[in-house]
Amino acid sequence: MLTRREFLKLCLSSATLSLAGALLPRVAKALDENGEKVTVIWLELMTCTGDFLSFANTLRPDVEQLINDTIKLEYQNTLMAAEGEMALKHLYETAEREEGKYILVAEGTVPAKQNGIYGHIGYFEDGRPVTDLEAIKYFGARARYVIAIGTCASFGGPYAADPNPSGSLPVHKILKGVQVINTPGCPCHPDWFVGTLSHVMLYGVPELDAFGRPTMFYRHTIHDFCPRRQHFENSIFAKHPGDYGCLFKIGCKGPVTYTDCPTRLWNSAHLNWPVGANTPCIGCVSPDFPDAMSPFFAHLPDVHLPVVKAGSSLVGKLAIGGAAAGIAGHAAASFIKGRIQNHLVCGSETEHIDVATRKKLLEQEERASEATEGAGTEPLKATVADYGNGDSSKKPAGIRNRCREQGRDSEASEELVPDKVPAVMPKKLRIIRKIMSGRKP
Repeated sequence: MLTRREFLKLCLSSATLSLAGALLPRVAKALDENGEKVTVIWLELMTCTGDFLSFANTLRPDVEQLINDTIKLEYQNTLMAAEGEMALKHLYETAEREEGKYILVAEGTVPAKQNGIYGHIGYFEDGRPVTDLEAIKYFGARARYVIAIGTCASFGGPYAADPNPSGSLPVHKILKGVQVINTPGCPCHPDWFVGTLSHVMLYGVPELDAFGRPTMFYRHTIHDFCPRRQHFENSIFAKHPGDYGCLFKIGCKGPVTYTDCPTRLWNSAHLNWPVGANTPCIGCVSPDFPDAMSPFFAHLPDVHLPVVKAGSSLVGKLAIGGAAAGIAGHAAASFIKGRIQNHLVCGSETEHIDVATRKKLLEQEERASEATEGAGTEPLKATVADYGNGDSSKKPAGIRNRCREQGRDSEASEELVPDKVPAVMPKKLRIIRKIMSGRKP
């Protein structure tokens, strides 16, 4: 029998093949030892079917092997051959026979306006529609476990976005008093769902966070393990998709998005992920996606460093306010370490770092190093002024001037942020900033 410790280790590892390939054979063996497979009912409510299609892309084993060897999938709108009255009859008979034992997988939102008239799963013999609202209440109340797959079922997602004409709601807001396990994503990664389903079959409800998400997949932010985090720390930001640097300034929501995309990767065989393809994370697993994550190519709110108190652990737990709290946590940590990000104060503008610019920076760094060795810190100050394209007493309109124009606290900005300094070696940047603030390096 696979122990829970071994199970979690498999789920948390960034495997080179799908989680299903490593996990499901062991799950199938454990279920065989128990003598019975688990019945699964999969309802497609108001959905684009993207979550099922994502699940269908599971490799090694494929979906056919998974269904034959691991679970009894008794009802699934897209996959099954039966339809109409025959399908509905089988659905209700299965729920009656397996009451209190089956797992309900719900995909999509539940249209609640006008008694759910905007979403049907079929019709009774007398022609009366079986609404999504009626179906989720009936089958959810009789299930042993309920898993909401995808952001729509978990939190509302695009179908519940403003203005929400159908009155769509996530599953947990309909099934009040029933434990709903949320596996968000637009779509949900096959591993997140397969891992959660496997845990439920073997051990029951996994450890969940405040939003009902399994912590084994949704514990850390994308920003925590992003391969471009070094660029964020050094204030090297892209201006356009495909540019060199961190994608925060062009809308990346990684600092407030809790999941493991950077280490798990996507495309069935774990080949790539959005940031790896030079496009920002849009925060699709977040409780307030897409409203609070839009516009997708606009960066998260700036934060005034003098009032920052929040730690990065608060990110995502404050829903709409989570965006500001998350960036505040990183800003506070950088301030303590002496690495103040220019872009976090008064909406500073980023610089495009191309090959020519980097070459120029290296040349200026060499001059600064030679000046330091030969004549102490005064020549280094002059070199820093060169970064600002002129005498430090005649600096161009930048962060400080922009703060004054906006009527913000210019004194705090003068104290915390020097004029824009293109990113060089991190250690050199810290020395330069300390010298400009009048402190010893």
